[in-house]
Amino acid sequence: MWNIKAFEANIEATIATARRRGLASNCDFERLVTLIARRRELASARDEINRQRNELSKASAGGGANEQAKALRSRVNNIHDQLKEAEQDFMDLVSGLPNLVHASVPAGTSESDNIIVHTWGTPRQFEFPVRDHVALGQSLGILDLARGANLAASGFPSLKGSGAMLSRQMISFMIDQQTRRGYVEIEPPFVCNRKAFFGTGQLPKFEQELYWTEGGTLGLVPTAEVPLTNLHSGEIIEESLLPLKYTAYTPCFRREAGTYGRDTRGIIRVHQFSKVELVKLTTPEQSYAELETMVDDAENILRLLKIPFRRVLLCAGDIGFSAAKTYDIEAWFPSQNRYREVSSVSNCEDFQALRANLRFRHNGGKPRFLHTLNGSGLAVGRVWASLLENCQENDGSVQIPEVLVDYLQGLRVIRPSSAPA
Repeated sequence: MWNIKAFEANIEATIATARRRGLASNCDFERLVTLIARRRELASARDEINRQRNELSKASAGGGANEQAKALRSRVNNIHDQLKEAEQDFMDLVSGLPNLVHASVPAGTSESDNIIVHTWGTPRQFEFPVRDHVALGQSLGILDLARGANLAASGFPSLKGSGAMLSRQMISFMIDQQTRRGYVEIEPPFVCNRKAFFGTGQLPKFEQELYWTEGGTLGLVPTAEVPLTNLHSGEIIEESLLPLKYTAYTPCFRREAGTYGRDTRGIIRVHQFSKVELVKLTTPEQSYAELETMVDDAENILRLLKIPFRRVLLCAGDIGFSAAKTYDIEAWFPSQNRYREVSSVSNCEDFQALRANLRFRHNGGKPRFLHTLNGSGLAVGRVWASLLENCQENDGSVQIPEVLVDYLQGLRVIRPSSAPA
């Protein structure tokens, strides 16, 4: 909420959301309320002085009137400075508050409170010991964690041979599928400025989790959500053009990877990974219908690859900072005997639009703020890992899903002999 009047109208809902998210103790609502009251007081004083100035200007011009006008001008300038300071303090505080949570989001404090919406596919029953994607990738000669770490650091994996080709062609496959469903492919910059990061909610809260160029003016994208959502920042879009649907591949860079004490083995949680992103800009009236179709667009990739998955509705305590409602799509990992996230699909309502100044106009009327949606379509590395595990054979080879065979130049099986040393 990026104006004070909007915040005042929603302050009770904002406090309730903070409590639902388990963040109430981290939010200084008392100071926010004080700043709002201070702004009202200053704005009222400014308006009163301006009223007096207007009355004075109608009076006869004399020396005394000129002195009065000068004094009033000095007072209104002083109040203006105080008002500007109060509003900046307000903006600094409110910029760290998360989005409101949609009424359909379940209560809860962690992933254990999330709700499974549905599952697709039946996990394969293996008649031999299952290997994880690390053991498979290394035995096939297509995953090189040691050399990646030697080149950069832990969390920067290296793929090679058939593994690198599989990853590259999975990106093409995912992009092709989404453009067939009406998304426009974009090749965005892989860095964005601070304004763009603020627009999507990465700043100021997540500054330390981003990789910055020297001087801190540009940051490496943690997801293509940042450039795609900000693509029309400052513009007014005609409603007849909505929804706008974009897809893009980018490498993604995140510092927080590996800090949770889990998932440090392999490529499940890393600092650099490839991802195909989906973004929609639409009207408030259509955004929740668009959310459901976006989830299906992402899930379709797993259906075509024949990888079992499930859809999960996140609870209030597990939902992301900018999201009003989120579904996670989780693919099956046989080695862990569990589903793991490969996509989060969210409706951010007007939270990002207010920050990034994204608006639309209906039939020449007053501009309104858009609703923004985003989701992975999908996280390439995690799907790569799930594919290896689900398609492995007893001899350590990996069968290629039929929909990828043409992308991989007819390759149907990855064997140790098909990967370079």
